[in-house]
Amino acid sequence: MHRALPAVRLRVPTHEDAFTWHRLFADPDVMEFHGGRAAELSVYEELTARQRRHDAELGFCLWTMVDGADRVVGFTGAQPWERDWGPTGEIEIGWRLGREHWGKGYVTAAAHQTLERVRATGVRDVVAMVDARNTRSTAVTRRLGMRLAETFLIPASRREGHCYRLAL
Repeated sequence: MHRALPAVRLRVPTHEDAFTWHRLFADPDVMEFHGGRAAELSVYEELTARQRRHDAELGFCLWTMVDGADRVVGFTGAQPWERDWGPTGEIEIGWRLGREHWGKGYVTAAAHQTLERVRATGVRDVVAMVDARNTRSTAVTRRLGMRLAETFLIPASRREGHCYRLAL
């Protein structure tokens, strides 16, 4: 039995979203697989600015995720993998959601929209880089039809990671 996905809207992040993302992601549970602690506000200010550039240059980015009541609940989207390890240069889809919004289907609904938007720009394949312990994100990759392509060691944490792939 499949439940209906919630209404969710994606928009290019504003400078003000940096403050909201900072607040939403200050929860240690949210950051468990992203370094374990909250990032400084300046990290989100730079991230939202970079996403505005990505949207203007590439036609996609990590979009701000807004629920049916017009509340920011997190982000989802795509961006080039720019690290010097892993699938460098490939397009990664990703998501992060405020703790109070977990388990409601927002990420799955928004990730489906992301795939449609990225496909429309001509991207042919995407990856998702997931900490192997992150069962919630792994479940999302499965709902999207992604397949495990590679296991690797995450340099910062020295933990196992998974690279999931999907042909669009």
